[in-house]
Amino acid sequence: MRGALGRSRDLWPAREDYRLLPKTWRKDLVAGVTVGIVALPLALGFGVSSGLTAEQGLITAIVAGLLAAVFGGSNVQVSGPTGAMVVVLVPIVANYGVGAIAAVTLLAGLMVMATGLLRLGKVVSIIPWPVIEGFTLGIACIIFLQQVPQITSADPAAPGELSSNAVVAAVQSLAVADLVHLAWALGAVLIVAACMLIAPRIHPSIPGSLIGIAVVAVLAGLLPTPLATIGAIPSSLPAPSVPTIDPALLGVLLPAAATVAALAAIESLLSARVAGSMADTGAFDPDRELVGQGLASVGASLFGGMPATGAIARTSVSIRAGARTRAASIIHALVLLAVVYVAAGPVGMIPLAALAGVLFMTAIRMVRAATVRSIMTSTRSDAWIFVITALVTVSFDLIVAVLIGVALAAIVALRGAARTTGVSLEPIRAEPSSVLDSSIVAVRFQGPLFFVSSDRVFETVMEVQEVTVVILRLSRLERVDASGAQVLAEIVRGLERRGITVLIKGVQDSHSALFRRVGVLAALRHHKHLFVDFDSALEHARSHVERAQLAQRDA
Repeated sequence: MRGALGRSRDLWPAREDYRLLPKTWRKDLVAGVTVGIVALPLALGFGVSSGLTAEQGLITAIVAGLLAAVFGGSNVQVSGPTGAMVVVLVPIVANYGVGAIAAVTLLAGLMVMATGLLRLGKVVSIIPWPVIEGFTLGIACIIFLQQVPQITSADPAAPGELSSNAVVAAVQSLAVADLVHLAWALGAVLIVAACMLIAPRIHPSIPGSLIGIAVVAVLAGLLPTPLATIGAIPSSLPAPSVPTIDPALLGVLLPAAATVAALAAIESLLSARVAGSMADTGAFDPDRELVGQGLASVGASLFGGMPATGAIARTSVSIRAGARTRAASIIHALVLLAVVYVAAGPVGMIPLAALAGVLFMTAIRMVRAATVRSIMTSTRSDAWIFVITALVTVSFDLIVAVLIGVALAAIVALRGAARTTGVSLEPIRAEPSSVLDSSIVAVRFQGPLFFVSSDRVFETVMEVQEVTVVILRLSRLERVDASGAQVLAEIVRGLERRGITVLIKGVQDSHSALFRRVGVLAALRHHKHLFVDFDSALEHARSHVERAQLAQRDA
């Protein structure tokens, strides 16, 4: 018990987390305030886009952002509601209602936390780059399309009546669009987009999204517009309470929670890994990150929030603003908390179309043309994996897309590894040459021998004709699995059934136990048909050929 506690100690906060704070607190303070300002419109927008409320998005950014900063495994990760999570939550809200989100968030948080406690954090390293980028492109497309219903009608209930598929919903909403509202909404989107494009050119620290939202809010207050606003937001956090989970719905909510948990784990770990490569802020602990993200979602559920993940866009802003410790992420959450207590009234007056403009630009910025070009011009298989992952993400499901992408990448990798398995028939080059050598074939194996390449190897060797002895040269054989060993045993048995004597040369120590268990060595006609060097094997082979020729003449 004590040993288990000792091993789990590194999954929890420690004084070492803030070792650099005395030297970096000024940078962390600036970074925290900066990313807090940037996170405000995103938290509000993602809350609305999920089919929930702006308040729930803001609560999640505060509670989950604080808990993930304290308990997570990254020194600079900024967490909160994200676009990828929005994509998953929309169909859950459509199928089970808004009331199910708190329960799903709680269950998903517990699952993510358990994954970290079970030390499964390094699983994310198996996800290939084309899959990650295809997944990101698909999410960006969905986030973009999800904003279309927001700008076509002032009726906030209308998007919930549309298809859960973002592409279909966008087409449906355009077909019944209120043209007057659409014109005003597009104007708001263009103002926000212009501010987000121009502000960074004036100075990188200017929050273009917040300025754009403020401009649209002021104009909407001065002019009679049909644009819907966020509405009243409470000026304090709600009292925490444990979500009620209906036992009758538990069976259908668990799969939804598992999907949310898988996405939260994948996105958080990918974000933390990218953040670790952007600046020298110390390595991140993937297992602790999962524990922290799980706790963050559990905490958000207690306040009526939504699932949270690490957010690479906000994390990047924080790092570029100078963040070096987790204090920056903590300050970001406190800045958002101050907004609730100080500026709830003005925030409620923000038009939803302005938030849609922020998310339109966020989706566009998620796709980097240079990255897409690099993947599409790398290899044909990687390009196909990238495209298929993106299409499946948009058309079906995010987690299914990742699984399909990883499966395709694994198939490509296995095919590539199979091609490195070499099997060749080699002429005998010993001196002095012998007339007996024409009846001897040496078969050289090199590279790995496993299930993907085993059939090809079997067919190649079994094509040997009109010989008396076959020498299997195995000294250059690398990794061998059970299927590969079984094929070697079948080769030996198959050749022996045809009257061909098989000699094996160069069995490595690392392979000998497997060969004995599978029956490769037992398949030999005689235990003396196993050799260490080729010269001894060739001499024995010639004696077999000579005896066979004498027996044939005597007959």
